[in-house]
Amino acid sequence: MRRRRGIEPAPSRLPPSIWQGGDHRVTDDSQLPDVTGGRHGAVYPPKQSGWESDFEEIAIKRSRFAGRVSLLHQNALSRWPFPLAFAMELLQPGGIMGRIKIQVLLLLVLLAAGSLRTGECRRRVGRGHPGGGGVSRRIVGPPPAKGDGGPEGTSFVYRTTTCCRAATVSLADFGGVSDGVTSNTQAFQAAVAHLAETAPCEAGGGQLYVPPGRWVTGSFNLTSCFTLFLHRDAVILGSQDMNEWPLIDPLPSYGRGRDAPGGRFSSLILGSNLTDVTITGDNGTIDGQGAMWWSKYKSGKLKNTRGYLIELLYSSGILISSITLVNSPSWNIHPVYSSDIVVSGITILAPVNSPNTDGINPDSCSNVRIEDCYVVSGDDCIAIKSGWDEYGIAVGMPSQHISIRRLTCISPTSAVIALGSEMSGGIEDVRAEDITAINSESGVRIKTAVGRGAYVRNIYARGFVMKTMKWAFWMTGNYGSHPDDHYDPNAIPVVSDISYSDIVAENVSMAGRLEGIPGAPFRGVCISNATIQVVKSKKAPWTCTDVEGSTSSVSPPACALLPDQGGYGAPCPFPEERLPIEELDFKECSFTLPPPK
Repeated sequence: MRRRRGIEPAPSRLPPSIWQGGDHRVTDDSQLPDVTGGRHGAVYPPKQSGWESDFEEIAIKRSRFAGRVSLLHQNALSRWPFPLAFAMELLQPGGIMGRIKIQVLLLLVLLAAGSLRTGECRRRVGRGHPGGGGVSRRIVGPPPAKGDGGPEGTSFVYRTTTCCRAATVSLADFGGVSDGVTSNTQAFQAAVAHLAETAPCEAGGGQLYVPPGRWVTGSFNLTSCFTLFLHRDAVILGSQDMNEWPLIDPLPSYGRGRDAPGGRFSSLILGSNLTDVTITGDNGTIDGQGAMWWSKYKSGKLKNTRGYLIELLYSSGILISSITLVNSPSWNIHPVYSSDIVVSGITILAPVNSPNTDGINPDSCSNVRIEDCYVVSGDDCIAIKSGWDEYGIAVGMPSQHISIRRLTCISPTSAVIALGSEMSGGIEDVRAEDITAINSESGVRIKTAVGRGAYVRNIYARGFVMKTMKWAFWMTGNYGSHPDDHYDPNAIPVVSDISYSDIVAENVSMAGRLEGIPGAPFRGVCISNATIQVVKSKKAPWTCTDVEGSTSSVSPPACALLPDQGGYGAPCPFPEERLPIEELDFKECSFTLPPPK
């Protein structure tokens, strides 16, 4: 094989065996991603003909990109605040010092000192990709306890969608112990409570820094105007003591737990009725240690629903970025009844046979942006939901205005993007583009059933590259699980205006399985410019029942219910105007660890 030297690994994209390990560089093919296992226990798909080389190719491309990003990141860390840098420029030979008075130079130095002490947010407007800059350097907190707070003077740069925090504390200052055994639940709770009191929103908000180490914890709540920042060598470990995941009530739009009737276990990181919350880092890790939960669930020993890694309810202004989530007990990220959400540049890893380890599940949420994420999952990589049968109908909160772009997904038993099956509050205006799927069951899957009610409409997907799939297109109108026997059999979901365009799929078992509801067909299904390479099979490449729509430039030709409009048919629609959440710019913040006290 051809040797690849000097490639910077991409911590937010590659399996743990690659991104763990500091400044490690890939120097030969033996160090490329091991897709049969990982340091965190994730079991990656077995190698199959046709996709393992695709995985390697994508990994290499993303690694090269990460190398460029890493260089920019290091340059950013080395920059001085602007006033001080400008003052130093004046001292250089040929500078303009000789043309100004010494008092002006002193004034500039004083301004530089001020910039080191105060927090500020400077914004550089950009379109399409993050931009901006800001500084947050004022560090307050209680007298420090013993612990590894990181080396003095270490600086960190991160992104935010609001403003840089005015105050930063370290988990080590609150008695945290990073031995991978001692519970730090009280330390996390105390740190968050301290920032809620001393750095509320009107004072600029606060940031909790998690230093290098392995920090075991049970569930803890966040607060508003708050940032949780994980050092790249920090690992938050979900406690193996089930008592540290307290039971809470089921969600109103579900009426019961998803796994079992009754209540549910708290999520590891949670919050309710919050504004302006950021969970980020230098690609630090949150490990749910889910194997215990999976075993209990599979053996029927759990009487309540498993918790998630991150769940935020009734909240707005959420940013989750630049972290790695592994081994969640169940779903990984679950915003519910929330709005204005950005999930950017994260990695999610779970064994492909782990139960219900969905990646990102917006649930009754509006204005959501998911981008640049890499997901290996035992269930759907992304699942958009809005409540279950009569409970979801009663709450009536849709999921809408959702953008998904530049996603890479591996999910051998589930969908890359699923709509439903719990969609009883409605789902509309979902836009997915530039998606890569490898060894997954289906691309975009619509799951619903009689009793769900509501609607799935105005769904747009384009620019999909799929390799080794069971189905390229899958719609299901008989996904029949219900929370109880009280659902309304007359609550018929309406599915309409579903568009797929610019699709390329290789090594696919079946091009499409499209099954609507008898008497309530799925209408307005449009597929254009799609090339599906179907492996040799005795089965027909398409199965269609109770659907209506059209196709154009589709190979192999679709079923008769989706007649071919010929090469002159209009392409399927995709909205030209951008969602407001897509226009949201990032700002750059930095902070420096204080000297030991």
